[in-house]
Amino acid sequence: MTSTAMPTAEQHGLVAHTDGAFVPVQTRSERFRSVNVDDFEPVNGREHEWKLSPVAAFADLTAGELDGSRPTIETTLRQAQDGADVPGVAISWIDRTDARIGSAGIPEERASANAWSTFGESLLVSVTGEDEKVAVITRSGLGTAPRAAHTVIEAAPFSRALIVLRGTGDARLSENVEILVGEGASLTVVSLQEWSDDSVHLASQFARLGRDSFLKHIVVSLGGKVVRVNPSTHLAEQGADVEALGLYFADAGQHLEQQVFVHHDAPHTKSRVTYKGALQGAGARSVWIGDVLIGPKATGTDSYEQNRNLVLTDGTRADSVPNLEIETGDIEGAGHASATGRFDDEQLFYLMARGIREDEARRLVVRGFLTEIVQKIGSPELEERLIAALEAELQGN
Repeated sequence: MTSTAMPTAEQHGLVAHTDGAFVPVQTRSERFRSVNVDDFEPVNGREHEWKLSPVAAFADLTAGELDGSRPTIETTLRQAQDGADVPGVAISWIDRTDARIGSAGIPEERASANAWSTFGESLLVSVTGEDEKVAVITRSGLGTAPRAAHTVIEAAPFSRALIVLRGTGDARLSENVEILVGEGASLTVVSLQEWSDDSVHLASQFARLGRDSFLKHIVVSLGGKVVRVNPSTHLAEQGADVEALGLYFADAGQHLEQQVFVHHDAPHTKSRVTYKGALQGAGARSVWIGDVLIGPKATGTDSYEQNRNLVLTDGTRADSVPNLEIETGDIEGAGHASATGRFDDEQLFYLMARGIREDEARRLVVRGFLTEIVQKIGSPELEERLIAALEAELQGN
């Protein structure tokens, strides 16, 4: 006689999916990766990495042919203190066969792989020297045809610099950015999206941190119809430290998305993730997904991530999904937080009770909410310009 003491799959209604077998990815680091676009299935919007994205708006970047030629760039180099030109940041182009290509990370989704399969040469930003330096690299005039791009930022051991990757004008761009931070180096990278209103920008940014190095990575998304910047940081060696910051302001019909991944893979590493955004206007949409993985070798990890959204009008939507995986019990601390809400009426009342008009009081509250991120950039000139841009957003200009 057959025993029924142990339940069978059929008894619980567990049957194969009609679209084939499905095996969930149990750990963030186990996602499929490839530099070949043909290794990824066509995007349909139901995949875990695309389910919150307007995939129809950029089908040409995930499935179409891309122009992989050199984009037009403008570069400004100066010393952080007195504005004088100094050595320490070199700009060049390298072939896709260069050994540094792929050393920080490789694509986890089709748009990134499409760009990787297509680019001809990579922009190389080489940082040396212990003096503080600032380099602003502006991409503009990319046009409305779909394009691919690749950038490698390499900070030599014990070097220091602030690198700004700025996008302006029209663009339909899918790109990969690799950031290599050498032992003891201190690097700030600002990804600044100021595209035109109809532009689309998809970016995967991969960072690998060496021993006792520090990376401050800042994503600022203001312009563009659809902007999706996904930074991944690999704390690969002992003592590595990352501060990941983000600022976004979504207007009517605008989709701004960030999927952040921090992988603690070595002992005594530290991460702080803070993303803040505001939304106003019908159809304004933001997406933030924060994944933190503390691996089995990452003893002594200190990690915290948070996302804050301020809703200014009806008709907006903010998705905020923090995730935390811990594979060792010997850590210093780990946590996450997420909040989405409207104005604090008490703050408005306080300001209006002191003679400040309601519209001006609202601007002051939003400015105070967002400028916390701006003030951490470390460049007074850039901070001042971004505060002015936020003021223009608040006034609908």
